[in-house]
Amino acid sequence: MNTASDQKKFNPPAAIDLKKYIRTIKDYPYKGILFYDISTLLRNADAWQIASARMAHGIAAWQPDLIAGIESRGFVSASPLATALGCGMVMIRKPGKLPGKTISIQYNLEYGQNCIHIQEDAVIPGQRVVVIDDLLATGGTLQASIKLLRKIGANVIGAAALIELKNLKGHEKIDVPLFSAITYEK
Repeated sequence: MNTASDQKKFNPPAAIDLKKYIRTIKDYPYKGILFYDISTLLRNADAWQIASARMAHGIAAWQPDLIAGIESRGFVSASPLATALGCGMVMIRKPGKLPGKTISIQYNLEYGQNCIHIQEDAVIPGQRVVVIDDLLATGGTLQASIKLLRKIGANVIGAAALIELKNLKGHEKIDVPLFSAITYEK
């Protein structure tokens, strides 16, 4: 259980601008898409630690039992968050990537359709879960992940993204509290 004193240790410095560590790539993976590449943030130890600490600080008050990471870049943020907050982690993956029985959901993306899976026993019904992804754009993947978690009995108490593209209004599809460590307005 997190206490107020635990939350203080996750209060990272606000002075560093994490946006300067995010590279943008035009027309990737498709023409007309501006891709926000987090690999340039991940390889800078200080920037990555600050980004992780900001995310931990942003969701600590929700007191999750589990962090659910969305394949694959969501795993990168979910793992250190679960460790920092002292909770478990579950994976939401593409088809054929999880052993055992899985539950799936299909959903629309801005440039096609996708399907995600979770192991049917990944959560104990009622567990408090925060779902994490690297980027919130139009909200389709995060919305589908929340529905999928609820399908297996999770109490989804929040969602977080390392980056949110506010102008694409993905936050409007999310029906739980949302924390974004880095936001872009345009």
